[in-house]
Amino acid sequence: MPLKFDRPERGPIARKTPHTQTQLGITRTDNYAWMKDENWQAVMRDPSQLDQDIRDHLETENNYTKTVLAPLEPLKDQIFEEMKGRLEAEDSDVPAPDGNYAYYHRYRTGDQHGVYARKSIQNGDIDQAGEEQIILDADELAKGHKGFFDLQSVAHSHDHKRLAYSMDVHGSENYEIFIKNLTDGATQSTDIKTSTGGIVWASDNQTIFWVERDENQRPYAVYARNIDSDAPPKLVYQESDPGFFVSVSESDSRAFIIISAHNHTTTELWLIPSQKPETKATCFAPRQSGREYSLHEQGSFFYIHTNEGGAVDFKIMRRAVSAPVDTIWEEHIAHTPGTLILGLETYQNHLVYLVRENALPKIIIVDMHSGQSHDIDFDEAAFGLGLTGDMPYASQIMRFVNSSPTTPAQIFDYNMKNRSRILRKTQQVPSGHVPNEYTTERLFITARDGAEVPVTLLYKTNLDRSVKQPCLLYGYGSYGITIPACFRTSILSLVDRGFIFAIAHIRGGMAKGYQWYLDGKLEKKTNTFNDFVDTASALIDQGYTARGKIVAHGGSAGGLLVGAALNQDPALWGGVIGAVPFVDVLNTMSDASLPLTPPEWPEWGNPLESKTAYEQIASYSPYDNVIDADYPPVLITGGLTDPRVTYWEPAKWAAKLREHQTGDAPIMLKINMEAGHQGESGRYDSLKETALEYAFAVAAVSYN
Repeated sequence: MPLKFDRPERGPIARKTPHTQTQLGITRTDNYAWMKDENWQAVMRDPSQLDQDIRDHLETENNYTKTVLAPLEPLKDQIFEEMKGRLEAEDSDVPAPDGNYAYYHRYRTGDQHGVYARKSIQNGDIDQAGEEQIILDADELAKGHKGFFDLQSVAHSHDHKRLAYSMDVHGSENYEIFIKNLTDGATQSTDIKTSTGGIVWASDNQTIFWVERDENQRPYAVYARNIDSDAPPKLVYQESDPGFFVSVSESDSRAFIIISAHNHTTTELWLIPSQKPETKATCFAPRQSGREYSLHEQGSFFYIHTNEGGAVDFKIMRRAVSAPVDTIWEEHIAHTPGTLILGLETYQNHLVYLVRENALPKIIIVDMHSGQSHDIDFDEAAFGLGLTGDMPYASQIMRFVNSSPTTPAQIFDYNMKNRSRILRKTQQVPSGHVPNEYTTERLFITARDGAEVPVTLLYKTNLDRSVKQPCLLYGYGSYGITIPACFRTSILSLVDRGFIFAIAHIRGGMAKGYQWYLDGKLEKKTNTFNDFVDTASALIDQGYTARGKIVAHGGSAGGLLVGAALNQDPALWGGVIGAVPFVDVLNTMSDASLPLTPPEWPEWGNPLESKTAYEQIASYSPYDNVIDADYPPVLITGGLTDPRVTYWEPAKWAAKLREHQTGDAPIMLKINMEAGHQGESGRYDSLKETALEYAFAVAAVSYN
């Protein structure tokens, strides 16, 4: 018997309070603008400050959703237990060597957050390690924070005597930093409470660098503090342009502290010698609109991963470390159109970079003495490949991880000199997993304008292909982010129930190079949504599934994707899952006080200054394009303290969809009142949200 939603009275009908505004000579009215708390900055830091009328509405929505989904509880619990059963109760990272220690994170049975530990080693050999020392027990830290707990950064000093860590207990991504003495276990507060969470130690083992958020939640300034001194924190760098975010890191060799000011298209880096952290930061190369770059020093040179000079798919250039700022960079690895250079690592004797060709990744290693290079790739229809970045600069060993939709992840240590590899870890699935019981396909579908869109499929090998099966179609399609074709234990719960899992590698990501990203942003943004809808149609035409049997799934900017696809063809979908969805695009991009708005104008356009941008965004913004239609079941989630996609976006979208729903399928909103963008914290609790989404998908495709 098909699983059904409960069908109570029509869901909550939100009050309408028309709010009219005129912008660039265009007037629009928003009936649900009241859901945005005027004191939203305070709510981010303290959820108890939320206006009571808004709280009451959100609680009513949550209660309605709980009622509608009540019949799915047994299935949700079953899926949760399945997903939990695919995780090792006791699991550990591969230890990462650093000096005389190897550091790692591991879970004990029942752990939500795990412990951070280390073992003593000699000559970097992790196979000959001493007794374990637990340096931070995250589950113990979380005990006093039942609502939300996230540990962002755990960073040891270079002399291995101290540990800095940052934690957020509201979901607002404001992290407090603490210092722990690894000799006596004493912990001290730093009174740093609104950091972004990242922590970098200088070589003096006394100075830490971090990034502060401003009153609008933007990462805007780098500070340094000598933790052995009573001196106040020192402002190292402050960004005056609200369109640029700030971050701090260290170079591959740890010789430099690197400050980055960046938006989605432009980078400017500043350097401080790590051994002299009091030194004033110097600019490596002033920002030029449209130029992106990152630095990786090797020997006496900085190697620069950049799109300088119109290198759409990036190239690698270099400049002497000692050279003046205005020195012209020289080309080291040329730009090859269609071969996207994704990232770069440098070692004492080698340079390693990751590329993507024909939507598949490959690692290339260069011997910096001989100049010879060789590749690491894999012969599978679709797979994910990544650099871990956790091996010492002086090492001959680099570490990478590989998986495919059917094959669990494997972590290898690769000797760059003799080209041998050691398998360090294979992801285990305690409940059992047989790869050949699953099939992966890589398709290319033709979009309406002729573009060839890659699609990755996963389904049971014995699936009856004579019958059109339910499908979960996942996509993102913004910021150049590419969804990898890697192993996901959670999705097996749907695949085992006869679903086809499909990833549409649509424009707006970089599956086919940087141009693929450029062809899905700004004035070309609708290509992203068209590609997704066209992928669904192609899967129907090729006999995989049918109209009304596809569940569209996307989160954050992927929520924008599924919202736009829903408006384009409501009857195409059997259901829609919009997780923390960015759907109120026009209003958000018109509010310069919001955390992400100015930095994201290069991605979406600035509707405050450009009428073209205004009209373009207005043409696809999901909230602004809801029409009277027979919408399928829709599940919308959000987080009250989310600084990225603020809670009122999903709340307003749910209200407007329900207002215009001509059918009887439920429109459901679930707002986590104690979390932010990432939802529930902890490795098990986070699975509960996924289990709910998948139970919804099973019920949605059998709704009518």
